[in-house]
Amino acid sequence: MSSRVLVSGPSRSRYVASTTMGDEAAVADPRTVEAVEALARASKALERACGGLSLAHYRVISAVDAGDERASRVAARLALGKPTVSASVEVLYARGLLVRSGVAGDQRAVQLSLSEAGRALLGDARLAMTSVLEELAARTGRRDELVSALSALGSAIEQAAAERRK
Repeated sequence: MSSRVLVSGPSRSRYVASTTMGDEAAVADPRTVEAVEALARASKALERACGGLSLAHYRVISAVDAGDERASRVAARLALGKPTVSASVEVLYARGLLVRSGVAGDQRAVQLSLSEAGRALLGDARLAMTSVLEELAARTGRRDELVSALSALGSAIEQAAAERRK
């Protein structure tokens, strides 16, 4: 099943979602579409603030920092395929941001941790992204409401991911 959102008219006031699974077309809520577009633009602004660290790589080192010490756990937490995480781990290791070490009793397992450079870059990226979010949130005039809503969205994403893993 694939879907796409078509923008009708120059005012962008009506959005039509169509699917290849049938002839029915549903009208998407314009505010929800605007929210999706805003999140996409915000993610780009956050990535620019990361100082040479892609959001995908930020998510990996952030997961490792949170205690996910194996690539399989990082993949599960981030709802990514193991090959995708393994490729990111290779890049981050080559950049000196991750440290790999063996796991006692399991010759195949590799434990991941942040190097000092990785920890410093993660801290810098978090500060920079927080600054960007604070600036954008202040422009809304509803900073606290927006930050609370985004935090709740993050919790909902974590909950949905946990349910998928079951």
